[in-house]
Amino acid sequence: MQTTQIRSFRFCTAPMMEWTDSRCRVFHRLLTKRARLYTEMVTTGAVIHGDRQRLLGFDASEHPVALQLGGSDPAALATAAKIGEDFGYDEINLNVGCPSDRVKEGRFGACLMAEPELVADGVAAMKRAVEIPVTVKCRIGIDDQDPEAALDTLARGVVAAGVDALIVHARKAWLNGLSPKENRHVPPLDYDRVYRLKRALPDLPIVINGGIGSIAEAKLHLAHVDGVMLGRAAYQEPWRLLEVDPELFGEAAPYATMKDALEALMPYIEDQLAQGVRLHAITRHLIGAYQGVPGARAFRRYLSEFGVKPDADASVLRKAMVAVEQRAAEAA
Repeated sequence: MQTTQIRSFRFCTAPMMEWTDSRCRVFHRLLTKRARLYTEMVTTGAVIHGDRQRLLGFDASEHPVALQLGGSDPAALATAAKIGEDFGYDEINLNVGCPSDRVKEGRFGACLMAEPELVADGVAAMKRAVEIPVTVKCRIGIDDQDPEAALDTLARGVVAAGVDALIVHARKAWLNGLSPKENRHVPPLDYDRVYRLKRALPDLPIVINGGIGSIAEAKLHLAHVDGVMLGRAAYQEPWRLLEVDPELFGEAAPYATMKDALEALMPYIEDQLAQGVRLHAITRHLIGAYQGVPGARAFRRYLSEFGVKPDADASVLRKAMVAVEQRAAEAA
C-alpha cells in the first residue's frame, strides 16, 4: 500500500452504535479535515433489505467516511459492500470486534474471531466486489483464546484475502461472563500485542484502538503503528478533535475555537430543521463540546433542557453558547 494511503488511516474516529450517525459525523468533520470517520455498524441484512437512504445516506462533507458492516456470509457481505460503494463510501469495514449478545446470535462481531477462515472468505468476497479499501476491525482474541495465536491467525488470513488495513481493539472480548459495557474496560489492554503484530506484518497498515484518551497518547502509539482510532474520548470530549490536524498532520485546524466550529454548524442545523429533523437529533452529539472549561455544565444543562422541546430551533444552541461565554467571563 502506498504511503499516502497508509497516512489516510493515521487518525480515525471509532464506529459506535447509537452515537456516530451522520449528524455526529458532520459535526466531527468541522473539527478535523483529516480524520477518517466511521459509521455505526449496519448489518448486511439491513443494507440489502432495509431503507437504504435512511441507513446509508450521509452528507458530502463527511468524506473520507467508512461504512462498517456486520455480517458473516461472504455473498451478503459482497452485495452490501457494493451497495455501500455505490452510495459513495470511501471504505468498507467489517466488524469482528463487537461483543454484544445480539451480534453473537447473528454470527457476526467478535465471535468471528473463532472463525478466521470465514472472515478471510468475507474479505475476499468484498475485495472482488468493490474497488474501495476493505478493512477489518477486530479484538486481540476472545474468551480463552491465546491472543498471540488468535490475532496472528486472523491477521494472516485477511492479509492473504487482500485486506487493506486492520484496526485492532487492544483487548480481548469475553463473550461468556461479561456484558458489552464491561467488555469495553474490564479485559486488560495489551498495546504491546498490537505493536508485535505490526512488527510481524510491516507492510499491513495497523490501526490501534482501545482506551486511548487524548491526542498526546495517540502520538505515542504512532511510534509503533500506522494509525490510531479514538472512540469515547472523541465523542464525549469532541474538542479534542480540534487538535488532530495540527498535532498529527502538521496542518491548521479547520476552526480556531469550538465556538467557531459551532457557528459553522448553524447552516447545517437550519437545513436539517427545514427537513423536519428535531434539534435534539443534532445537539445530543454536542453535549461535550465544552467539557473541561468554565461554562461546560451550563452548556450541557441548557441543551438538555431546551434542545429536546418539539419546537426547539438553532437559537437554543446559540443561547447555550452564550451561557458558556458568560460563565467563562465570570471565571476570568
